[in-house]
Amino acid sequence: MSDHSHDPADIRARIAAPPGRGLLRDMIYGGIDGSVTTFAIVAGVAGAGLQPVIIVALGLANVLADGFSMAAGNYSGTKAELDNIRRIRRIENAHIDRNPEGERQEVREILALKGLEGEVLEDATSAITSRRETWVALMLEGEYGLGGVDPHPMAAALATFAAFLVAGMIPLLPFIAGMGPDAFRWSAIMTLGVFFGIGATKSLWSLSPWWRSGAETLAIGGVAAALAYAVGTLFHP
Repeated sequence: MSDHSHDPADIRARIAAPPGRGLLRDMIYGGIDGSVTTFAIVAGVAGAGLQPVIIVALGLANVLADGFSMAAGNYSGTKAELDNIRRIRRIENAHIDRNPEGERQEVREILALKGLEGEVLEDATSAITSRRETWVALMLEGEYGLGGVDPHPMAAALATFAAFLVAGMIPLLPFIAGMGPDAFRWSAIMTLGVFFGIGATKSLWSLSPWWRSGAETLAIGGVAAALAYAVGTLFHP
């Protein structure tokens, strides 16, 4: 577990600029989906006994088109989340203008739930409601459960696309390299390795051991790949 500085200047800088949720979710999301969907195409086409050039063509089309589609979808979803935060922030500003005493009472209740009471509670309520920005930020957190850092739609979209592109290309590499009859076997091995690697990396930000997180992601991707291959064999000549 990493530690961080408790020097007063470092504390002020860290609290003043919190990182927010970051891009981990977007990268894991894009990486897993890129591996699963591309290998699903590889497994399905290979199961049907079609030529490697078809596998490469369909795989590249999936990496670019589906990767862009996922990035666009993540951008739209994250932007909708950001628009909702801005809408609620505007509502709270209007509430403060129309009924400031009622909004102060809400701040008082939020702080009371955090353990403040008596004179300390009243002083804290007065201090927070003396600054409009701080007042609204507390309302977003305490009344709506929203974080204090706005999401970044474009950064989320780019992280998703990049992870999808990198992970999605790996199942195609043996076919692009012209490895012949062994291409599918190596594609499967490399893709399963990507699944496990993504899960193991994900454990750095969780409480699960690396092997358990890796095995969980490996199982999810393996089931998807097996289903695609099984469907492809139905069309084998």
